[in-house]
Amino acid sequence: MLGIGQDHELPATEQLPVELARVHADFHTCHSASLAVRLPRLIRAGHALGSEAEGDHLDLLGQSYLLATRMLVKLDEQQLGWMAADRARQVAEAAGHPLAVAEAARNLAVLARRAGWEDQALSITLNAADDPALRASRSGAAERGLLIQSAAYSAARGGDREGMRELTDEAAAIAASLGGTTVLRDHGGGFSPATVQLHRISAEFSTGAPSAAPAAARALPPQSLPSVERRARYYTDVAAALALRGHRDE
Repeated sequence: MLGIGQDHELPATEQLPVELARVHADFHTCHSASLAVRLPRLIRAGHALGSEAEGDHLDLLGQSYLLATRMLVKLDEQQLGWMAADRARQVAEAAGHPLAVAEAARNLAVLARRAGWEDQALSITLNAADDPALRASRSGAAERGLLIQSAAYSAARGGDREGMRELTDEAAAIAASLGGTTVLRDHGGGFSPATVQLHRISAEFSTGAPSAAPAAARALPPQSLPSVERRARYYTDVAAALALRGHRDE
């Protein structure tokens, strides 16, 4: 995580974009064993570039730390997750990449929510969504949609069902206005009506409305989700909602 340690097999500089693509593919296809080797090595390689290619190495490090944060969240490694998210934010700000800054904020909000700080998580995402830079492009609008759907989930975890549904509807309206899926470099799953609906399933379940979660799931064909990782989230959330209703056989 610190970019230190011995590794005599760091990839060559010209191979780093290929390695970055591979670690993203490993994450989205749930190849965790490969990711556990490639991602730390990529972070060390990014640090090893030093001043050799300032812009390139900042960009590489930023994307690597964003992905590391998402993986650490899944592993429930809170302390390392905070470190990775903060490094992603610092690198994105230094590189001047508004979308990467926004994605780092989204990850920080996830960590805050996991710590039980729903109000802080809500503030982080909504403040980030207000950045004027996110209104200047299609990709910016999509990142703003991701932030708002994350805010909706924070509202749900805080017990605010009405606020959750209002924010989810706002994210859905952004997705509908964009039409189809908007692929984002810093968020491989991108943003689409399907990703908003996936968040709606989780959010309805989190507000203590397990019957609403399967209803939301029926409106979302899992094959419309962009990756194995997102489809795994779909089935996990639906299974949890059904179990809470006593329908374990389903």
